[in-house]
Amino acid sequence: MIDILVVCVYFVFLMAIGWIFRTFSNSTSDYFKGGGKMLWWMVGATAFMTQFSAWTFTGAAGKGFTDGFAVTAIFFGNAVGYFGNYLFFAAKSRQMRVTTPIDGVRMRFGKVNEQAFTLASLPINIIQAGIWLNGLAIFAAAVFNVEMNITIVITGLIVVLMSVSGGAWAVVASDFLQMVIIMAVSVVATVVAVVKAGGLSVIFAQGLPEKIVTGSDYNYMWLFWAWVLCSFVKQFISTNNMIGSYRYICAKDTKNARKAALLACALMTVGPLLWFVPSWFMAAFSPDTAAWGLDALGSSITDATYYVFVRDFMPVGMVGLMMSAMFAATMSSMDSALNKNSAIFVRSVYKVFINKDASDESMLKLGKAMTLLFGAIIIAVGIFINSLENTSLFNATVMVGSLLAMPMMIPTVLGFFVKKTPDWAGWATLVVGMAVSYFIAFICNIDMVSAFMGISLTAAEYSDMASLTIPIVLHGCITTPFFFITMLFFKGFTPERQKEVDLFFTNIATPVIVNEEDPKVVESDCRQRKTLGGLLIAAGLAISFMVFIPNEFASRFVFVAVGAVVLLAGIGLYWTAKKTKIA
Repeated sequence: MIDILVVCVYFVFLMAIGWIFRTFSNSTSDYFKGGGKMLWWMVGATAFMTQFSAWTFTGAAGKGFTDGFAVTAIFFGNAVGYFGNYLFFAAKSRQMRVTTPIDGVRMRFGKVNEQAFTLASLPINIIQAGIWLNGLAIFAAAVFNVEMNITIVITGLIVVLMSVSGGAWAVVASDFLQMVIIMAVSVVATVVAVVKAGGLSVIFAQGLPEKIVTGSDYNYMWLFWAWVLCSFVKQFISTNNMIGSYRYICAKDTKNARKAALLACALMTVGPLLWFVPSWFMAAFSPDTAAWGLDALGSSITDATYYVFVRDFMPVGMVGLMMSAMFAATMSSMDSALNKNSAIFVRSVYKVFINKDASDESMLKLGKAMTLLFGAIIIAVGIFINSLENTSLFNATVMVGSLLAMPMMIPTVLGFFVKKTPDWAGWATLVVGMAVSYFIAFICNIDMVSAFMGISLTAAEYSDMASLTIPIVLHGCITTPFFFITMLFFKGFTPERQKEVDLFFTNIATPVIVNEEDPKVVESDCRQRKTLGGLLIAAGLAISFMVFIPNEFASRFVFVAVGAVVLLAGIGLYWTAKKTKIA
């Protein structure tokens, strides 16, 4: 009952964020990208949280339980990707000076590609959000004994309400708040696991599989290292392309965009060192999943690894707080998908085909309506995915990125560097990539791959290869070269397109610089710090009050520790706001 109360209070808090930040959005620019005024710590938090969902604590945690260190490769790959953001792509993304990523695609590749990439990106965003919702449902079903579909609907509705009311401001603000809470909870959970185990070395000695890196079902170590390399490549590409520029187009200027990328890089470097210690602890001290009492989950039982750790080894009330973090992680990814999808539809479909003279006010209203519609679609997709049997959340998430998203990402990465390609290079590369993905998903099989390689593959080896290694290799050998081959057919742009392409490359080479002494800039910065600081202070106090939940005396300090971290972050922001305003 206490856990349910904690989650309900958290839901109310999230909806309050949307209500509070509704006054920040007075135009489509405000609603879809925060007016390009956001500070680096907000942008960095949302960049980090878009690569983070309940899947981290379900599918990925289950992978850590069964296979040891292997899962960390994906997250360290994210860290490398964000470092690439810091060095190059974050600045270029902000300097495109666009409202949506598809606006950048139109400038670089033309109007036909604007529609092609719109048609490709909307379904992918919806499917990813549906997978995240499904991962959350598995966790909630285990915790509260609630039907998965009910969890999907309730969670989806809350995210939609928050996103509709506050737009990008509410999305990014909630991402920052949730990032602070999740990191605080993760640190405390890891400390508890280490203390109860008697040291990290004990966990490593007892909790990791005999094949500490690959897991037990691997015969060829080189296949694993190929998977790791492809994981790094895939994560780098997924965070460094025009479609992924939505992470940084809301930043105040180039400097804030680069600092945001560095923050996300740091969080993704530290994160894997925290998130999977409880999974390894469970493998050491509670390896018998039949004893967990969650038979209803069937083959998905390992996805509840993190929950069982919190339930059995953390104080009463911590399950509710952890569930709030799970909801937070999923919502942070889903609300970004909602905001991004509605922005793309309004600007690249409605304004192009339906009402070219649409006013900003009418597009703002339509954006809110489309957020509701896309929310309903995502909920429906989540329910459909839940109906599929024997679906691995880990592999499903990886496959969406490598099979569906990769064909779209390749031209939008190379488009930053290669100028002399015909406009059809964008959509043609997308079509070739989709054909490659179709071959991998529906034609390629374990017997075919084993015969080609001349070796016998285990189920685990082929599963990893099919979800990541094979897609990356084939897209690297077929899709990427095809983009470069199109250069042979380049015969120049029309005068109109030449102006757009020149403007694109001029923009990405020109830093966005804001006058820090401008009273409007100072006011905006202070308002962001003060509003979020106040929300964090309120959240920190609420978590600290959980110390009064009946628990052993020592266990109560878990809530004090989490609350203190959140509270200090809020006080720091609020104090900075007041200090800046006085100055």
